Amino acid sequence: MNIKKEIIFLSTELHKHNYLYYMLDKPEISDYEFDKMMKKLEDLEFKFPQFKDPNSPSQRVGSLLNNSFNSVNHNFPMYSLENSYSKDELIKWKDRLVKILKTEKISFSCELKLDGVSVSVSYKKGNLSQGLTRGDGVSGDDVTENIKTINTIPLKTLTKVEYDFDVRGEVIIEKTDFVKLNERKIKNSEEPYKNPRNTASGSIKLVSSKEVRKRPLKCYFFQIVSENNPFNTQSESLNALKDLGFNVSNSHKYCKNIDEVFEFISYWYKQKENLNFEIDGIVVKVNSFSMQKHLGFTSKFPRWAIAYKFQTEQAITKLVDIDFQVGRTGAITPVANLEPVLLNGTVVKRASLHNEDQIDKLDLYQNDTLTVEKGGEIIPKIVSVDYRLRNLKSKKISFIKNCPACGSLLFKNDDEAQHYCLNSKGCYPQIVSRFKHFISRKGMNIDGFGTETIERLLKKDIIKNFDDIYNLKVSQLVGLERMAQKSAENLVFAIYNSKAQPYHKVLYSLGIRHVGETVSKRLASHFTTINDLINASYEDILNVDEIGEKIAMSLKQYFNETKNLDLLKKLNDLGLNFSQNKSEKKGTSLNKLSFVITGTFEKISRDSLKNIILNNGGKVVSSISSKAIIISGRNPGPSKISKAKDLKIQTLSLEDFINSYNINF
Repeated sequence: MNIKKEIIFLSTELHKHNYLYYMLDKPEISDYEFDKMMKKLEDLEFKFPQFKDPNSPSQRVGSLLNNSFNSVNHNFPMYSLENSYSKDELIKWKDRLVKILKTEKISFSCELKLDGVSVSVSYKKGNLSQGLTRGDGVSGDDVTENIKTINTIPLKTLTKVEYDFDVRGEVIIEKTDFVKLNERKIKNSEEPYKNPRNTASGSIKLVSSKEVRKRPLKCYFFQIVSENNPFNTQSESLNALKDLGFNVSNSHKYCKNIDEVFEFISYWYKQKENLNFEIDGIVVKVNSFSMQKHLGFTSKFPRWAIAYKFQTEQAITKLVDIDFQVGRTGAITPVANLEPVLLNGTVVKRASLHNEDQIDKLDLYQNDTLTVEKGGEIIPKIVSVDYRLRNLKSKKISFIKNCPACGSLLFKNDDEAQHYCLNSKGCYPQIVSRFKHFISRKGMNIDGFGTETIERLLKKDIIKNFDDIYNLKVSQLVGLERMAQKSAENLVFAIYNSKAQPYHKVLYSLGIRHVGETVSKRLASHFTTINDLINASYEDILNVDEIGEKIAMSLKQYFNETKNLDLLKKLNDLGLNFSQNKSEKKGTSLNKLSFVITGTFEKISRDSLKNIILNNGGKVVSSISSKAIIISGRNPGPSKISKAKDLKIQTLSLEDFINSYNINF
């Protein structure tokens, strides 16, 4: 018997029967026959691991090993969708399209907006290579091993595909499966799950893929993205995805005009309760890909797509009192404390009131009876007040005049709704929030540097500004409460490693008002050094794509302050990246070398290790070849270690890696 051919035959048959059972609901063999075939494949793969395919059907079983969810950049950004709540808003969106495209002949693809967890799954030549959560849209958590356990996500396409592509989908738990899941929980005297959406979200991030396998997760796909996309329309691509073996809802519809879009919305609003999964609206997309390309994107949304949101579930509760919170930029946000109420499967206790205008618009009094809903099904908000139930002795809610933290008089611009505390140097919540922003995962990404540590360092006057972080010594940290020698050493090491963060992340971490992640990337691409940005005129900044007047004004104000320029110089002298070229490459000691990172590391995150390799001229690859070098931490991938041994590939510990190469941090 040719073992390799037998393994390939069994894999192909099992992939086919998995598709027939889970996608088409047309099984051709019994469960017993399927399990028997799977057992035979597993036995052969165990005896002959050199013939095992990384996307073998046996990989759906999952692993008991703990997953480490590393942040990985998406091949193509996963943008959010602009929301609309009325037909008038949809018509205004359509009118904007007509104005840009200069034609009334625009057709649409309408799809149900499933209420689940968005994922992006990458395929190379038809083989699943990686699965990421949406994350912040720029990068997401690597959940590949968990993704592989979901039967409705193909490990291989039904037919061979010569180009690489990503598919976007929504991972959900269907209503009937959710009921069965909770019946098992109750039978075992366990607390039942609150709702399908939250359960799906938690399941996709379980540390053991073996446990993920036990959850009844399904994925419905809605988009294909590729540099070599062969399709002309969204409708065509959805049909092609179905032919390739992807689970695509049959509910999508081609609409030749906006009137047909409204008919589609009306139909599903009435029928949504009859579906076996939760939806919170309809996604409307321009059908033509050439038109989509012409329309492009804003900094947050694709111009060619919009979500029409259905009216959300509401609940009645009472206002207890209002807290006023101080943000990083000094913005004061009123937050309503509510009597706890169940809404969309979760208990709601607080709701943002945004600003003084919102309080005045609602005409709030103490102990008012309120109607609350979840805006976008996530964020609780107050939508109305029942004035008939108001106690005549209740006191009107007024916006505060002074900062609740430092007592400074609040300031409000005529053109802004927000009040601000301008005491940025002496207002404690602002100071703490700025440091939290600086060290955050999206900023300098300093592992092990929590809020409590920041507060203790501030109270002891050890840190006053960002540059002080990079001068911290182990001896200073060990003296803090709950900071042992080992933890202190790890934190100093993490601080040192954060210097490898790229220019755009350093720019974001500074916390300049109105300069978020996307804006930071645009600015770093346009002004390739911080000096170019500092010296740019107001008009120069406005010329950057998607940068408006508020952002340009905020940047000029920031760079006009001497204290900020002094800080930037200190951070630059300490080795932080303030240029595009510098962040891309800082050394050449790893030139022409390829590394595979596997397992977890105590003193460094995988992202930081990846940056160090890239900044010293090396490459980080996911697949093992005879030319790659493995850096192995705790709980390495067993298939990678096995393949490395078969190919006699060099395997290094983190310490071996540091000592073996002249690394330029």
